[in-house]
Amino acid sequence: MPKIKTHKGASKRFKKTASGKFKRNKAKHGHLFECKSKKLKRELSGTAIVDKSNEKAVKKMLPYA
Repeated sequence: MPKIKTHKGASKRFKKTASGKFKRNKAKHGHLFECKSKKLKRELSGTAIVDKSNEKAVKKMLPYA
């Protein structure tokens, strides 16, 4: 059997945690900050856990993570 290729875009966006879940950065935190409230910018900082409905797709893209 040949090796499965890792999706390079996914490998840059997702990291596996010690418990086996995947963490991701939050969306809408790249630019246009002057129109966003301080509260929203604070909430968008940091990381989040990938939703259960998307976890299967992420595991398929990252077979060796």
